[in-house]
Amino acid sequence: MTNKLKLIIAAFFFTVVVTQPVLASSMRCGTHIITSGMRDSPGKYEVLKRCGEPTANYGNTWVYERSSSVKRVVTFSSNGQISSIE
Repeated sequence: MTNKLKLIIAAFFFTVVVTQPVLASSMRCGTHIITSGMRDSPGKYEVLKRCGEPTANYGNTWVYERSSSVKRVVTFSSNGQISSIE
């Protein structure tokens, strides 16, 4: 196996193992990526500014429906920051 092939395989596994958990708790809004679970997670104002009005708003739970098959549920904590994205 050549060094180039080993590097490609290593990069692939790194991408799958390291970034997969991040992708599970993030969503794209235009050119922005909104991520949850971090100390500096964006608050409601930032999400509203980057993603626009949610399709449905249930207090601290916002629903964004991009199409019939793409639906993201953003839940905010009591301090207004994102606690989860599903």
